[in-house]
Amino acid sequence: MKKLEIGIVGGAGYTAGELIRLLLHHPHTNINFVFSTSNAGNKIHTVHKDLLGSTNLSFSNEINRNIDVLFLCLGHGNSKIFLENNFFSAQTKIIDLSNDFRLSKDNFFNNKEFIYGLPELQKEAIKTAQNVANPGCFATALQLAILPLASSKLLKNDVHIHAVTGATGAGTSLSATTHFTYRDNNFSHYKAFNHQHLGEIVQTVQQLQKSFDKEINFIPNRGNFSRGIFATAYTVFDDSLENALKLYKEFYKEAAFTFISDDEIHLKQVVNTNKCIIHLTKHGNKLLITSCIDNLLKGASGQAIQNMNLMCNLNETTGLQLKANYF
Repeated sequence: MKKLEIGIVGGAGYTAGELIRLLLHHPHTNINFVFSTSNAGNKIHTVHKDLLGSTNLSFSNEINRNIDVLFLCLGHGNSKIFLENNFFSAQTKIIDLSNDFRLSKDNFFNNKEFIYGLPELQKEAIKTAQNVANPGCFATALQLAILPLASSKLLKNDVHIHAVTGATGAGTSLSATTHFTYRDNNFSHYKAFNHQHLGEIVQTVQQLQKSFDKEINFIPNRGNFSRGIFATAYTVFDDSLENALKLYKEFYKEAAFTFISDDEIHLKQVVNTNKCIIHLTKHGNKLLITSCIDNLLKGASGQAIQNMNLMCNLNETTGLQLKANYF
């Protein structure tokens, strides 16, 4: 099989680094170029130092417009600008990792339709898509936590969510809250009740349960670890835990990377994997759902490759058989 020619735009960040790492070891891909205006000419391994010995590629200031798949790893708002100023062949599939095209009001752009790329929700649509908007990291963890309830029209009350993300969720740009002296031995929340991923979460819930008119109360938190998202969500659920487990296991029975655990879960089970692991417990009339992902993989680059596999008629798990950093 001829390898897919891959282009990456915005190659210096954490997301791009993980994407490059995964694509280098994917059996059906060849990285044609990694475009970066700030690093053009530099070896990729001088920025992504974990790739020393894995590739001798350099960042490019030129773009091949006839590639098979283009990944956009640009800051939010910049994918639209890039696509306004650059064109690609009609055969090029585009996977955008920003939030530019995730909402239905934004998913048509320059005669391109972007399909929302959450495989557990829209696998069949992704298979025939030319362009995909990759979901946000928090949005992935939280949607997977509540999709089965919405699908069965069982979200009848407010949903309350607390989720903690690692420092890589803030990107490579330095700020007061990413500085080691702030993060170390520290914990804080931010964007309480108005995080930008809420829009896509509500959109998906209402896609499955049109009558949903309650609040999704989301408190995002900064953790003092590097990567991963640990989320807890609870809502009123009048049925039994046994039936909740049946519902979730049935909903995800064909999901390649989402698993229901009978035991309590923790971050080390998912870091460095494309998995989402979910655990359910019942407390009185409330169902507590715990959801864990790696924010850089299932929450970004791993899910982008999962989408590429589906779009290009490859096995969904190809290049993503990764072991968690458990020890």
